[in-house]
Amino acid sequence: MRDKIYIVSFLLGAALLLYLGRSLFQGSAVATWGLTFAGTTAAGVLGMALYRVQLELRASRQELAMRQAELNFALEVQRALFPRQLPTDRGLEFSGVCVPARGISGDYYDVVPLSNGRVAFMIADISGKGISAAILMSNLHAVLRTLLAAGCTPLEVGARLNQHLHQVTEGSRFATIFYGEWNPATRYLSYVNAGHNPPFLISPHRVQRLEPCGPPLGLFPEFEFGVRMCRLERGDLLALFSDGVTEAGIERGREFGEERLEKLITAQAQKPLAEIQQQVLAAVTSWAGPEAEDDVTLLLVRASEENKEMP
Repeated sequence: MRDKIYIVSFLLGAALLLYLGRSLFQGSAVATWGLTFAGTTAAGVLGMALYRVQLELRASRQELAMRQAELNFALEVQRALFPRQLPTDRGLEFSGVCVPARGISGDYYDVVPLSNGRVAFMIADISGKGISAAILMSNLHAVLRTLLAAGCTPLEVGARLNQHLHQVTEGSRFATIFYGEWNPATRYLSYVNAGHNPPFLISPHRVQRLEPCGPPLGLFPEFEFGVRMCRLERGDLLALFSDGVTEAGIERGREFGEERLEKLITAQAQKPLAEIQQQVLAAVTSWAGPEAEDDVTLLLVRASEENKEMP
């Protein structure tokens, strides 16, 4: 209604101005009324054009608002997939964070208590960014939880996740993952690293990198990933991270880098995990700027000084 009032007022004003200026054309009534008609017509066309632009702008704002609402809903759903409470009674301490670069993330981490006091944890990075990567991440999360509920071994987890991702993407997308399964009774960690950044295992006297034992998931449907093992002594710190951490600043021609990350975490290794996490995020932000170029994900795991007795 308001737009219609504007148009009518505009047309009446144009007609009034033309009417008041008729004295300039006293010698030619045809010219006067011809000019009046032409001016009124032009004003009408202009008014309708403006009205159409207003309608299009209004529709665009509504569409943007709907897309933002959908994105916010997707973000809330994704946040619900990350573990809300990390286990503290399995001989390990955890601290995890994921900072999306575009509101919604293609990175993923999870911690899942298993039977007999065991616990599984995982970090993954889906190729690509935005909503499509987030959808694949959610799908990977659901499949992993199903496999763990079925009691699959680390070897089976790697093989089935790989087959599933290749099937749903037809080999066009991939994911790097690190999957670990901890047994507090033996203090051994069985793990599969499918093309992911090697986590740092920081002990008092050395730093070990848990190198990949296969390519990223989804590239080769029948690939059999090897399972490796390492022992975690009390106080050992395991740092898992996505390439959004080490490649921070790459668009400016300078990467944060694995060496800098290793030195930073090693220097802070005895501090509480939450404090180490804050130090890493602050260092990455200081290095690359406040706007992340890629999703930044960090999962810190420390072997407890004492294992609590499991029921």
